[in-house]
Amino acid sequence: MKLNRLTTFLLSAAVLLGAASCTKVKRGEYAKGTATIFVDDGFRNLVQEEISVFEFSYPESSIIPFFVSEQDAIDTLMADATQAIIVTQELTDDQKQYIKDKNKRIVKTHCIAVDAVALITNKENSVKDLSMEEIGKILNGEVTKWTQLAGNDTTSIKLVFDNAGSSTVSFLKDKFLKDGKKISDNPNAFAQQNNAQVFDVVKKDKDALGIISVSWLGDDLEKAKDIPIDKRVEDYKNETDTIVPSMTTEVNIVKISNPTEKNDFDPKAYAPYQVYIHSGQYPLFRKVYMISTASKSTVLNSFYTFVTGFAGQKIIMKTGILPYHTNPRVVELVSNK
Repeated sequence: MKLNRLTTFLLSAAVLLGAASCTKVKRGEYAKGTATIFVDDGFRNLVQEEISVFEFSYPESSIIPFFVSEQDAIDTLMADATQAIIVTQELTDDQKQYIKDKNKRIVKTHCIAVDAVALITNKENSVKDLSMEEIGKILNGEVTKWTQLAGNDTTSIKLVFDNAGSSTVSFLKDKFLKDGKKISDNPNAFAQQNNAQVFDVVKKDKDALGIISVSWLGDDLEKAKDIPIDKRVEDYKNETDTIVPSMTTEVNIVKISNPTEKNDFDPKAYAPYQVYIHSGQYPLFRKVYMISTASKSTVLNSFYTFVTGFAGQKIIMKTGILPYHTNPRVVELVSNK
């Protein structure tokens, strides 16, 4: 993010922090007021729904989200211009100590979900499965044509990702690339502004291979938005209900295999369904953290309590990623054969 853009975010957040509640809150109550939260853009869909339901349930509370790159979210927390972020990495001990010494705040970290990085292709693309080895070769520029993977398509693989500072890009870089190398170094890699644009490009371009958070691929949360908010709130509170989330059929969701000595070189490829994320059979998974420096009697602390409670975790389940506090059902939802 450019300096002037980050400065605008920081100033906006600082003003909003002044509106946050400082009133003592008793056990079981929710704080009133307004606060900001900075969120990795990969989790835009689920956080928007969490906020909508929270604000409907507690109308005197307001959470204003900023959807940015993961690094920008962390930088904003370090600058004390927000007191809550949602990202895929924990702060280092040095960062926590800096916040304690500089801002006089204590860092609280809570895992709220287990996400997966998904690879998607156009519906006309014949490639439905990839191995971890093949993904590494694509990212490193060793495999550049679709014909090297399957079929007779000799066109180049267009690698499409959201932005260089995103958590999905950082995750794949750390897993597959050598130190100092970037996905953007690949001449066939094309950066977009966000996950929504990645999805749109893949829908239109049969040569595109998209990198995206699996939370963008669940159909249930999008369909839920057509239901009045009061009805959705009641549904999320229903503890006897069981959700089996469905995934989009607008693109191919690539299944991934990871034959290693640990799994007896099992060649079977798995899609990023919740059960395979939970079992580790889908290999591209990572934890999602809500990190807060807010004190107990604040609206942000109340929002954390909501997100980690039953209703908040059920919202996460509707996105297709795995709620940290809820066990998945063993159901394969869509077959991309």
